[in-house]
Amino acid sequence: MLSYVKKLTLTPASMTETDVGALRDHGFSDEDILAIVEVAAYYAYVNRLANGLGVALEG
Repeated sequence: MLSYVKKLTLTPASMTETDVGALRDHGFSDEDILAIVEVAAYYAYVNRLANGLGVALEG
């Protein structure tokens, strides 16, 4: 799962059905995979909002 999320985060355009199939092969349901993608996408979105607005990190 972490390899999937890393690939989705760093090179989203390279994702294929094979990546999804690998998660299924490890026992993840389609609902699980959707949740994984939603969480990864949410964090990417929030980080880009913060970066775009110049929000400083807490010390």
